[in-house]
Amino acid sequence: MPYIPQERRKVFNEALARCAAEIQNEGELNYCIYAMCTMLIGRTGKSYAKLSMCSGAMEHAKLEWYRRQLAPYEDEKIAEHGDI
Repeated sequence: MPYIPQERRKVFNEALARCAAEIQNEGELNYCIYAMCTMLIGRTGKSYAKLSMCSGAMEHAKLEWYRRQLAPYEDEKIAEHGDI
């Protein structure tokens, strides 16, 4: 998923940290994701491939979030409270 070289991550991390420090709710997070994709399309041009790249990245980020953050949290809660 987001396994890009460390050097490339440095390009983004400072701006992302500033953005994350300002986000206060789900709507703002949603706006930031949408706006970033809209800005990218504005810079690179609209085509099916570019639009699909954005929606694919959002979907894959969602799946990675579930795999790395949400599923382990659910496992912790199962251990804490018992399974269904």
